[in-house]
Amino acid sequence: MGLLEVNDVNKAFGGLKALDHINLSVNEGSVHAIIGPNGAGKSTLLNCLIGRLVPDSGTVTFNGRSLVGVKPYEINQIGVSRVFQTPEIFGELTLLENVMIPALAHRDGTFRLDAWHRMDHEAEIRDRAEAGLADVGLAEKSDMVANSLSRGDKRRLELAMCLTQDPKLLLLDEPTAGMARHDTNRTIDLLKEISERRNQTMVVIEHDMHVVFSLAHYVTVMAQGGVIVEDKPENIKGNPKVQEAYLGGAHL
Repeated sequence: MGLLEVNDVNKAFGGLKALDHINLSVNEGSVHAIIGPNGAGKSTLLNCLIGRLVPDSGTVTFNGRSLVGVKPYEINQIGVSRVFQTPEIFGELTLLENVMIPALAHRDGTFRLDAWHRMDHEAEIRDRAEAGLADVGLAEKSDMVANSLSRGDKRRLELAMCLTQDPKLLLLDEPTAGMARHDTNRTIDLLKEISERRNQTMVVIEHDMHVVFSLAHYVTVMAQGGVIVEDKPENIKGNPKVQEAYLGGAHL
């Protein structure tokens, strides 16, 4: 059994079936990509994994525990963190302050913008946050205001905010969206390094096939709310069903 197991999950919005008998297994320590055209159901599936949506039927199990009906903050507390498509950071705070807040939330469940400077053990949280920034190559910018960062560095900051909570599973929603190729390649290298050093399990939703084939150990291809195929990246490239559904028959 994988760290994350999705079995026969269905979700409809009125007459639209967004997820149709979805099955997915993510092994611990693997990087598992989910790809597919717009409207394939990727975002709906991701929202079912983090508690923003409840499946109409089926099961979602993480580390042996059902996630169906569990609140998003509780899912975060048991080891699932998400990096959003548009970085969600506290723009007026410094990088260090941004990372101290989730570090505190991980320790005692308190998530308040003003809590980090009132703590009894600020040094402990500061050390944890500084280590998180160092992990993503932002240690030298710790005193900068987050809004002053480039898009690529904002993504790195959000990643540091997630990693400081020691997630067992990291969900990344188009982690290179809007980036120039240079920043995309830096992000690929960073995620590879984190995956290998931490044995970090990741689920990556991504449109950029360069990112997918550079990072993923396994790929699930979705279309029209269903799974077409799940296989290793090298086998996905030449699959005619994938080419037809994803690129209208063009080669990946």
